[in-house]
Amino acid sequence: TKVKPRKQYASNLDALVFMVLTDDSASDPRMRAYLYRDRTKLSVAANAIFGMSLHKLGAGEPRQQLNMVLQNLSQFLETDEENQTAWLKLPRAGWWYWWGNDIEAQAWYLKLLAQTDPKGQRAPAVARYILNNRRNATWWGSVRDTALSVEALADFAIASGEFQPNLAVELLVDGKVRKNVTINRDNLFSYDDRLTLSGDALTSGRHTIELRKTGTGPLYFSAYLTNFTKEDSIAATGLEIKVQREFYRLIKVETKDTVAGSRGQAIKQRGEKYRRERLVNFAEVKSGDLIEVELLMSSKNDYDYIVLEDPKPAGFEAVDQTSGYTGNGLGAYMEVRDNRIALYARNIARGESSVSYRVRAEVPGKFSAMPTRVFGMYAPELKANSDESKFVVKDME
Repeated sequence: TKVKPRKQYASNLDALVFMVLTDDSASDPRMRAYLYRDRTKLSVAANAIFGMSLHKLGAGEPRQQLNMVLQNLSQFLETDEENQTAWLKLPRAGWWYWWGNDIEAQAWYLKLLAQTDPKGQRAPAVARYILNNRRNATWWGSVRDTALSVEALADFAIASGEFQPNLAVELLVDGKVRKNVTINRDNLFSYDDRLTLSGDALTSGRHTIELRKTGTGPLYFSAYLTNFTKEDSIAATGLEIKVQREFYRLIKVETKDTVAGSRGQAIKQRGEKYRRERLVNFAEVKSGDLIEVELLMSSKNDYDYIVLEDPKPAGFEAVDQTSGYTGNGLGAYMEVRDNRIALYARNIARGESSVSYRVRAEVPGKFSAMPTRVFGMYAPELKANSDESKFVVKDME
């Protein structure tokens, strides 16, 4: 008798089962053929898992299939040159399944890259993305994706030679050697890796920081700069997270809508709507004008416990004087203070987000709105600020 197939296509679970069978040297060529045929119907994570199995099977047809799977996966690859990260962009559908988890998918892909191209450009960029998306600096979303991320990072570190450095590094500032460091396997986690310049040691003007490396092994570095500025106006800055502030004059537009009366008759009802007019720097507004302040944020990673502090211009007052949860787009708690509006967000997703509130111009004069600040509540090194804004408030005519 002819046995009918139980399902039409190979599934994501089949890719995981095939990997387990391959690790035990018990893979089935027919199962491999089905998975390769249906790879476009598999999730991104499942294709990475399937690619690991193909790599283990070695040369010949599996190697050709592996090259095609890697090419298919590269179509989902997003890069951020400014942040030196890369990640696979997953579709929104199926995020609640194991194969739809963003961090797990990146971890499987990093494990595949650690086997196929550990010293290429993509692997360290994906590793950086996974590290950047930790929560509270120690874990990810669950025990499962945390364990998989740690395993993937360890695979990458071993395959790329991260654990076998033999380096001599010179750190120069403005052509002058400020620090010499030797990095090897014995002192990889204990060598003195910091140089701090403060006060008179850092003069005004342009400075050049140079790193010179001899030996083998990768070299990673980061630089932080904090300063007090008297410039006018203060410019926006930020990297991992950015914030932009916009001001809009709200102009009342009266409308008449047709609504149903108590007996079902059509009646005209007056409504009140507003048209937004964007205000540029040094814009003139009148005392009594209603102004909407919109804060636009761009985040390169998922973050928890983010604070937004927006200083109010001295001549403006918030319309809503009550602190609390207002149903804003961030789901943030809004705290109304005399000199600023503070918003406390439990989490912010990667990508674009915005929040707005309203103020009213009251006191005539020339005023500055100092830059909006955004920072991590428990990670103050994560921070950004917007441009400074200036306004002229005039008396009502």
